[in-house]
Amino acid sequence: MPARITFRPATLADLPMLRRWLAVAEVARWWGQDDPFDAEALEGTRHVPHIVSLEGQPFAYIQDYDPHGWPDHPFAHLPPGSRGIDQFIGLPELLGQGHGPAFIRARMASLYAAGAPVICTDPHPDNTRAISAYTKCGFTISGPPRDTQWGRILPMEAPA
Repeated sequence: MPARITFRPATLADLPMLRRWLAVAEVARWWGQDDPFDAEALEGTRHVPHIVSLEGQPFAYIQDYDPHGWPDHPFAHLPPGSRGIDQFIGLPELLGQGHGPAFIRARMASLYAAGAPVICTDPHPDNTRAISAYTKCGFTISGPPRDTQWGRILPMEAPA
C-alpha cells in the first residue's frame, strides 16, 4: 500500500518550518534567497498554499495559482480556470523516493476535479529532478526555455 499523503492549508504558524525548508540546499538552489512567505502569501488569494504530509509528517510545500492573475504571465494564453503549480520537498532525506510525483499527481487530481482544464508549471531548465517528476505526472514541455520576471523557466503543461 502506498504511503499516505495528505494536504492541509499552510498558515502563518508554518512560517518557521517553511523558512527552515527554504534553507535546505536543494530548495534554495531553485527557489533562491528571497523569502516568498508572508501573511499575504499564506493568507491572500493569489496563491493556494498547502503543507504536504507523509504519514502525518510535514515534508513538502505545494501552491497553486491562477496564471491570469499577473500581467504578462508566461501561461496567460491558457484557458480560464487553468492552474499553475509550484512545490518543493523540504526534507532532503525524502528526495529521490517518488514522493514528489505522488503528491503532485494527488494535487493535480483535485485541481482537475475542481474544473481546471490545464495545469502548468515552470521549472528552471537545469532542474532535471523537477522536470523528471513533472514528466512522470503527465506534463510536457510547451515551449523553449525563456527568461521571465520570476527567473529562467521551462514551460510545461498538463491538459486534463
